[in-house]
Amino acid sequence: MKITAIDTYIAGNPWKNWLFARVSTDAGIHGVGEGTLNYFAKTVETAIHEVTPLVLGMSPFDVELLSQRLIRNVFTDGAQMHMCAVAAIEVACWDIVGKALGQPVYNLWGGRCRPRLRAYANGWYRGPRTVENFHESAKKVVARGYTALKFDPFGSNWRMMTPAEFDLSIDIIGAVREAVGSKVDILIEGHSRFNVPTALRLAEAMAPLRPAWFEEPLHHGNIAALVEVARHSPVPIATGENFSSRYQFAELLKHEVVSILQPEPLNLGGLFATRKIAEMVDAHYGVLAPHSAQGPVCSAACVQLNASIPNFYIHEYFDEFNEPWARDIVTHPVEVVDGYIEVPDRPGLGIDLNIEEILKYPYRQENVIPLFQEGWEKREGR
Repeated sequence: MKITAIDTYIAGNPWKNWLFARVSTDAGIHGVGEGTLNYFAKTVETAIHEVTPLVLGMSPFDVELLSQRLIRNVFTDGAQMHMCAVAAIEVACWDIVGKALGQPVYNLWGGRCRPRLRAYANGWYRGPRTVENFHESAKKVVARGYTALKFDPFGSNWRMMTPAEFDLSIDIIGAVREAVGSKVDILIEGHSRFNVPTALRLAEAMAPLRPAWFEEPLHHGNIAALVEVARHSPVPIATGENFSSRYQFAELLKHEVVSILQPEPLNLGGLFATRKIAEMVDAHYGVLAPHSAQGPVCSAACVQLNASIPNFYIHEYFDEFNEPWARDIVTHPVEVVDGYIEVPDRPGLGIDLNIEEILKYPYRQENVIPLFQEGWEKREGR
């Protein structure tokens, strides 16, 4: 079996353009992947087509060799943009292999560790940044059966906060805790906003409300600063979604202070690279909660990944809070029932693209969440 073509498609989701790939073979089997990267859908799409000649004629079964050609052999560190292009192809190859063998992808890595995955809701708090909105929205989420939910209460703040902004953020966290009760996990998203002293002050203030984690309170590029926060924070720190290589994870893990890691398979070049990082994390007694806030193909790929990881913690789920049409652009979209995802047994990723539906929602440059612009929580685009 040989790869004969790679086609790409973009679905214009208002908060992030989703980039998909379809890898075809001479055996008549095709696979689907995803390379979504925030503002850079067109850039990554171009990168996919630039590297396509490197893999034409290769077997989709040779995933490791294929990844080396796409990463090592180009002798360029393109970080997330580069790795998302690789991931779109790599994920599609696993889909092909699974279909060819009649097996779900997780059975190619040692099998399923659990029949279902606990999920946490994200994207549920669309609307004004008020205590009332977060409180009422959180109640609706737990009424759907979720036992965990994540949110960013910090508005457009960056590095420092005024007393009023600081207090509002803590009040929002308190309102969510009051809305969901004591037995539901609340996960606090930092979006790389703060410096060390601000992050620590926030962690100390939110600690009595018992968040399960404080995610990426400061930029991932300064590991020493991240370690400083993690060492002194009374709330567990979670991070990793913006890392684009195993070496960054190795550098962080050696400090033994962060035990909740959130690798993004697309930023790392695909599923197999992420599976290897899970083993690295396990050696440091850590758990994985892979980042999964992209499109529905990435969501399905993360189900395959999480089903096979012994040290899996919780699955991020944005799909239910996307545009209504988002579930129509793939077959068998991932679903959460009473807070859990049932692991499917369909071959490959267990999904396919509905290309006719995708074409109804074209790319728009303004499809982005401006995280440092006031009112971004309304998800109205740039």
